[in-house]
Amino acid sequence: MAKTTKTVTTATEAPAKAAGATAIAGAAPVVAAPVIKKKDLIDQVVERSGIKKKDAKPVIEAMLAVLGEAINRGDELNLRPLGKVKVTRRKEAPNADVMVCKVRQPTGVPGGGAGPKTED
Repeated sequence: MAKTTKTVTTATEAPAKAAGATAIAGAAPVVAAPVIKKKDLIDQVVERSGIKKKDAKPVIEAMLAVLGEAINRGDELNLRPLGKVKVTRRKEAPNADVMVCKVRQPTGVPGGGAGPKTED
């Protein structure tokens, strides 16, 4: 019985191969992290805090609106244990404003600096 091999091209490699570029040896494909939607966030806050969902939902929605406005203005946020959030690049697209943010989490703080290390 002969073994067959299958070549898998990641989404980031396909355009490079089409353009005739060479792939970087040893580069790991980027795997998308799980997405937490607003409903999931509200459910997790309700579970952790013990307050009723009807009380938590308007507060969380107001907080998200305030954070979105602050980021849109380019304000630097210092929110422990989330960390410092700073907009580093901004680009206007036809259907959205794209902002690249840098988040710096302190180590030793619950929920901060505990995730996997990534390169910028």
